[in-house]
Amino acid sequence: MQGARPRTLPAAVAPVLAGTGVAAHDGDAVWWKALLALLVSLALQVAVNYANDYSDGIRGTDDVRVGPMRLVGSRVATPSAVKRAAFLAFGVAGAAGLVLAATTAWWLVAVGLVSVVAAWYYTGGSTPYGYLGLGEVMVFVFFGLVAVVGTTYVQTEAWSWAALAAACGIGALACAILVVNNLRDIPTDTDAGKRTLAVRLGDPATRRFYVVLVAVAAAAVVAVAALTSWWALLGLGFLVVAGRGVRTVLGGATGPRLIPVLQSTGIGELAWAVLVAVPLLLTGAA
Repeated sequence: MQGARPRTLPAAVAPVLAGTGVAAHDGDAVWWKALLALLVSLALQVAVNYANDYSDGIRGTDDVRVGPMRLVGSRVATPSAVKRAAFLAFGVAGAAGLVLAATTAWWLVAVGLVSVVAAWYYTGGSTPYGYLGLGEVMVFVFFGLVAVVGTTYVQTEAWSWAALAAACGIGALACAILVVNNLRDIPTDTDAGKRTLAVRLGDPATRRFYVVLVAVAAAAVVAVAALTSWWALLGLGFLVVAGRGVRTVLGGATGPRLIPVLQSTGIGELAWAVLVAVPLLLTGAA
């Protein structure tokens, strides 16, 4: 079954890379745990995509859509098939997560359960919080803080301020992807009664918010470098990619013209992770 968004892979890989980079700098990288964390991250990303496709589709939110095709809304797949795909992906994430919990700390099972519930009720249930303007909070917390700090913790079994700083950077860029997506969809979401943060803020403020998120990601690179190695400042190279998105957003692009910004922001998030993680890996091994 097709339908997972093209930014799924970068968004899944980036937090694991960033968290593993911090663990490696501390000399505690455990590569099989990093791979399991990657499986959890990727499976959750896929599950969220299918869950959103299903929930938005049965509500009719995707009947008129500017962005990439959705399976239920376009009638390419039945709602039940997409729902099964979502729960299958949740199952894969849960199985990998159980192995990590069993070899690290059992309280991580609770974190995993909360993550799954949050993923489903983003657009699912009778009162989805994604329709109330809280989607960015979910993305920052679960695809930023939980994903990065969790990846570091399962390898080091210790708290790390550097991991928190990295999580803020990754979380900010993950939020920026959602902000652009919702900026593009302001007209259709308004008509569908979907009160995203972009709908609540309005077009001009949403564009400014996107720029602020990119700036937060840049500041996070500096924070990580200050806490680990100044070589991590190479991570500022993500601005080469993300800067294109900033120019497009500030230039007033709307509708389909914002789709490339989704791609450039996703690549920028991956670049952030790679350019920060690789120096940390090398300096940690030195």
